[in-house]
Amino acid sequence: MSTETLLEQAKEVCQQRGARLTPAREQVFLLLAQHENAVGAYDLLDELKAIDPSAKPATIYRALDFLSQQGFVHKIESINAFVLCHHFSECNHPVQLLICDTCGHVEEIQSTNLDLALRSMADASRFSISHQIVEAHGKCQTCQ
Repeated sequence: MSTETLLEQAKEVCQQRGARLTPAREQVFLLLAQHENAVGAYDLLDELKAIDPSAKPATIYRALDFLSQQGFVHKIESINAFVLCHHFSECNHPVQLLICDTCGHVEEIQSTNLDLALRSMADASRFSISHQIVEAHGKCQTCQ
């Protein structure tokens, strides 16, 4: 999907939710859309500074927080990086990520079976899941 199409979808979602996609948030979104792999906040800051020299770490972190809350971005906790989500209409969907430790490629998958199994185990423990991100590390097909 093209960057322009992704941005238009994000704008539509924000409009439907009454959320404001500010120029800084939009720029961070566009920077993330240009990356196929996960990217760190400070790498994004360096890229943003090329466009806006006055950008500060708070600029990036506020934008990433907003984009994450809207379901546009997933934070990969294990490597402290971010990846764009392509399922805006399902912002509360369970997130399952396959992360290549060699090349850094991140693939988002959707396994209903994994989600059901995890929810079933949580229910058995009387645990209520509010947010789910499953991260699996290994080697992608290209790097094997």
